Amino acid sequence: MPRLRQVPRAEVDPGVGLRMYDLLFGDRDPVAEPGTATGTPGDWWTVFALVPDCLQHAVDGFGFYRSRKRLIDPVLRELGQTRAGWNKASQFVFSQHCKSLRGLGVSEAKIAAVPHWQVADCFDEKERAVLAYADCLTAQGGRTPDAVFDALKAFLTDEQILELTYITCLYDMHAVMARALKLEFDDRAEPIVEVAPPEDFAAADFLDTGRGDKAE
Repeated sequence: MPRLRQVPRAEVDPGVGLRMYDLLFGDRDPVAEPGTATGTPGDWWTVFALVPDCLQHAVDGFGFYRSRKRLIDPVLRELGQTRAGWNKASQFVFSQHCKSLRGLGVSEAKIAAVPHWQVADCFDEKERAVLAYADCLTAQGGRTPDAVFDALKAFLTDEQILELTYITCLYDMHAVMARALKLEFDDRAEPIVEVAPPEDFAAADFLDTGRGDKAE
């Protein structure tokens, strides 16, 4: 379950909240009857509905990247968003944007290769530049070598690079929030935990060989 309260239909804001509930869930109460057309529980929406202007801000962000005014190629945009999901270990963002890539006609080979794009030969030079830049934004805190930026500028205008930067960073934020609040497919157990030792193991220096000598 999400870490924050979900807003039932009877309590949702009559503006943006109700509008999005109607669009995504019809006349269902999404708290009592969860589920969206893409297979997600839908609790991103029911939690963001706690603060209507926060929900509106997020919806405006979705409208921004989907706008016909955008100059960036939507495939390049989605590569950045998908890689952001992978780098931030967000099952939700990664999974949803794999679907978006597929909807744009991107090959299954390329979708499968997003996690290991560095050694995949299916991406062209423009796509590789975008994926490298997405790594700089979402895995390196924005630290971007000149060579990466020069590769981008060989293909994209300044306006397109700004759009790509903003959208990729927006989805870095969504990935982080989804994990922190346990929303949608990020409502899962922490994978990095201690593995239980054998029953006869004593709590001792594991480098101790039992012969009194220790590895240097």
